[in-house]
Amino acid sequence: MPLSESAQRVESWLAGRGLPGRVREMTESTRTSAEAAAAIGCTVAQIAKSLIFRGRDSGAPLLVVASGVNRVDEKKLAALVGERIARPDAEYVRAVTGFVIGGVPPVAHDRAIRTLIDADLLALDPIWAAAGTPVAVFRLSAAELVTLTAGEVADLKVA
Repeated sequence: MPLSESAQRVESWLAGRGLPGRVREMTESTRTSAEAAAAIGCTVAQIAKSLIFRGRDSGAPLLVVASGVNRVDEKKLAALVGERIARPDAEYVRAVTGFVIGGVPPVAHDRAIRTLIDADLLALDPIWAAAGTPVAVFRLSAAELVTLTAGEVADLKVA
């Protein structure tokens, strides 16, 4: 069965970087970390959730890719980026990534987005990320995530 348009966009982006055949569309929702882990059969920690933030003054998007079990410490994040941050609405997320909340992948966005990666993901293999829709995922290693996103690894979790 062919992939949906958004999932195919992620699959094509990955294939263009030598990683074809990674995207899977599930029959169950993968919108939340818990739903994704249950659908895949992995731990919640192995879910690499993509969270979009917005610089409060600049309006610039910021992507945080965090382990599914971790909450992002917004004060740590603001200190790292040198600006207060805000959580944007769904319209902003769609405008900067081209994807809907619950399906935002860490790659294949409409524009370049500064990316910070939760250091806890580096201890996990494999990890799973959203692939463009609330039912699509793809498998990768943390090293691949860092390379594909040019992400900055940081301690971002709430202690």
